[in-house]
Amino acid sequence: MATEPHPVLETTLEAKAARPSPRALRRLLVPVLVAVLMTQMAVAMVTGAVRQTPTIDEPVYVATAAEYLHEHRVRLNPEHPPLGKLVVAVGVALARPHVDPSFTGTQEAAGRHLLYESGNDPWQLMLWARLPVIALTLLFGLVVFAFTRDLAGPVPALAALALYAFSPDVVAHGSLATLDVPAAGFLLTSAWLLWRARSGARRYLPLAGAALGAALATKMSTLPAVPVLAALAALSVCARRPRGFRRALLGAAVVTVTAVAVVWAAYLVVDPRLRWDAGATHVPVVHGLRGHLVRLLPFPEAYRDGMRIQFGLENRSWAGFLFGHVYSGARWYYLPVALVVKTPLGMLALWAAGAVVLVVVRRLRPAAPYVLLPAAVLLASAMTGARDLGTRYAVFLPMFLAVAAGCVLTVRRRWAPVAVGVLVAFVAVSSLRTYPSYLPYSNEAFGGPAKTHLRLHDSNVDWGQDLGRLADRLRGSYRGERVWLVYKGSGVPAYYGIDASDPRRVTPAKVHGLLVVSDSAVAEARGGLAVLLRSSRPVDEVGDSITLYRR
Repeated sequence: MATEPHPVLETTLEAKAARPSPRALRRLLVPVLVAVLMTQMAVAMVTGAVRQTPTIDEPVYVATAAEYLHEHRVRLNPEHPPLGKLVVAVGVALARPHVDPSFTGTQEAAGRHLLYESGNDPWQLMLWARLPVIALTLLFGLVVFAFTRDLAGPVPALAALALYAFSPDVVAHGSLATLDVPAAGFLLTSAWLLWRARSGARRYLPLAGAALGAALATKMSTLPAVPVLAALAALSVCARRPRGFRRALLGAAVVTVTAVAVVWAAYLVVDPRLRWDAGATHVPVVHGLRGHLVRLLPFPEAYRDGMRIQFGLENRSWAGFLFGHVYSGARWYYLPVALVVKTPLGMLALWAAGAVVLVVVRRLRPAAPYVLLPAAVLLASAMTGARDLGTRYAVFLPMFLAVAAGCVLTVRRRWAPVAVGVLVAFVAVSSLRTYPSYLPYSNEAFGGPAKTHLRLHDSNVDWGQDLGRLADRLRGSYRGERVWLVYKGSGVPAYYGIDASDPRRVTPAKVHGLLVVSDSAVAEARGGLAVLLRSSRPVDEVGDSITLYRR
């Protein structure tokens, strides 16, 4: 005789069947957390983009982008290839600024003319120019997540994404219409695709070459990565066919040729006729090995001349500032020291642990060259440069080493998840405390953002980004006072309502009232300005990048 199931028991069984499994919950939680991290990063970058006035380099790139759109020629800013500025041009096109085609000044003057002398709203135009770079920075965050997930799984990928999303350097420079983050992100994308090529060379090698080409078409400083990534392409092919030497060479050739083609395509998009007038720009003559290598580059003449201009800039003597010491030239240790100052302490610890884990853990060891080698070669190249002007020259490190740091969670020790979680939380708190002023960030061991100007200068602290905030402060707290201003940046103080005089044009005895000085100018102060600062009393600061003194 069949028995009827108990109604309460039947309901309980149905409820258990309908309840999602822990694995399904984790599968749902991962995209939610990705969205949360990306959203907070987007808010941080957009907030910075809205509030910051143009930094030193941005007006040049925006004016060049406008010229690409209206004149379809390569004239301004030839020392950088076009692709990054074509990204900026997407936003410039949407802003629809008025462009004066008759203007023939320098690239710096062209930026100032477009923003402040052509009837455009610089706040609106700069925001539109920055938005495409912000979008690209967010996409590179997804590359960090995908790369780490391929190596170690979804939870380590979330940790890596968190480190990327809370990186003060990435947030600061990812919110600007500049080229550093796009170039670094394209290189990371190429390395990730080369790793994937180990299981599908035909599909991923051309894509990796395109990403490498995008980096080369954005900044010439990525050229040292070409032999590294070409070798990694060969390594990916050999992973499937250990004795396939010819196929390995073919894989490296595919990546290299595709990269070259993308560079040519970037110039052709700007000007299908590839017009270039070297006589209109001062192109230095480069001799020796450098000159021979430039002539061998399989790129358009404008690219090669841009390389010559870059070498000319490298031959100049640039002013450096490190821990209160002003010097001329470069110090090989500048970037490592600056990175220690400007990277969250928890991030530094996870970077170091991640690098060790990639080398030591057997399962991860094949990935070590793809993550560590490009970053190491690029850092070594950057350390030999002549311009000690900021950690933005090494902004690729927070990208590549975030992937390495996420892999720490593969260590099968009880302490590993707790330690990683605590360090990631420490990074998040340290980063959020500097909101919304990410450029002058330094970690707690060096006093935080308020003390960065005592140890570093230029784009580490004060890149001209706080002129608008200064105008608000002067109107709110110092209305009617006599203002003397030493501003280092590309903005026009008068446009923002700042009525100020330059104290360097008069004797120190005539300077009375409020003395306002950009912190980069304070760091390099000599002569009359140094005398003024020694006899003045600091009373206020703006954005941790501009100091107000009372005389």
